[in-house]
Amino acid sequence: MSSRLYPLALGNFAVGTGMFVTAGLLSPISRDLNISPSAAGQLMTVFALAYALLSPPLAALTARLSRRRVLLIALGVFVLGNTLTALAPTYPLVMATRVVAAAGAAMFTPTASGVATALTSPERRGRALALVMGGLTVSSAIGVPLGTWLGSASSWRATIWLVVGLGVVGFAGVAAVVPDVMIETTRRLADRFAPLADRRVVAVLTTQLLMFAAAFTAYTYIGSLFDLPLPAVLWAWGIGGIVGNQLGGRFTDAYGPRRMVLIGIAASTVFMALIPVANLALPVALVWAFCWGALGWLVGPAQQYRTVAAVPHNVPIGLGLLSSAQYVGLFVAGIAGGLALDGYGRTGVVVLATGLGLVALLFTLVTYRPEPAGSASSSNSPSESASQRADDGPRVSPGRESSRS
Repeated sequence: MSSRLYPLALGNFAVGTGMFVTAGLLSPISRDLNISPSAAGQLMTVFALAYALLSPPLAALTARLSRRRVLLIALGVFVLGNTLTALAPTYPLVMATRVVAAAGAAMFTPTASGVATALTSPERRGRALALVMGGLTVSSAIGVPLGTWLGSASSWRATIWLVVGLGVVGFAGVAAVVPDVMIETTRRLADRFAPLADRRVVAVLTTQLLMFAAAFTAYTYIGSLFDLPLPAVLWAWGIGGIVGNQLGGRFTDAYGPRRMVLIGIAASTVFMALIPVANLALPVALVWAFCWGALGWLVGPAQQYRTVAAVPHNVPIGLGLLSSAQYVGLFVAGIAGGLALDGYGRTGVVVLATGLGLVALLFTLVTYRPEPAGSASSSNSPSESASQRADDGPRVSPGRESSRS
């Protein structure tokens, strides 16, 4: 399993670095383009909105292609977009190039998750998703701090060139290792939104939107919330994210997704409220950032697992909708966090992030009910019944298979 999934994680590492690194580059970007830090933060907002809007139509357009080809096209577009960003001389042009980069990311990440789900057995699905999505958390631990340091030492454009290089490496890895597979899915755009008729799916997506809106209200403007060395804080957050993502996959397989979702959201909300305390000293900030990253990313594999269980016959579509909801949350975070920062300073950002976290927790408690006792009676773990339902999802095999709408 791992040999085929590591290139997918590598691609997500490039995508994650390109997406999240702008949070650590607000100061150099604002100085170079002569804009405010909150305006610089909108680069992530535009990326997130473009991702959310483009993901469904791009998935429909590429439905008949093998997943390997889609992954290669996605990384090619991502590399092109970031190349244009590094060369763009003005703020409006930089904004436009982020849309191109987001189009590549919108094709890559959901496709990578779908391939990971299809290539693994149900009992290992949580760990497979954790491995592939681990590229995003590793990017926050290595790529983002490295890019932040490079942006401060050289220029923010040098950081974007680093992202271009990572995308090229990811492209090479996918081309060399990932098998040429087909996943049965639909080309009709309307079918991409069909799962929204299921209340369970809407509940999963709303939880995803709210928890990402909460977390990234703080993360997007973290450079304005701390007076301490930012690369060190981001590094600790990313290391925590790696640990949380991997534990989240294993714990989801062992204990079920509901418990992981509720624990992760509740703990992450508490740690966002403690940002003023974390800013008192660097050792405190490092411990805080590690714990926040670990507990926040604990939820990722559980949410994907939950989506697979809710739409076992439409796994790629379900995961695409989940990614769109995530990036709508990032869009909300960028807009709302920027307004809070301009209007109320860092206190406003912390209060808003914590409030959104509480809303996410309350919503999930109300809408995410435990599995009935009878449905789990024949399972060895709380998540096994979800695994069995997810096992009815699409079958794939290497080679050029036909696909049907």
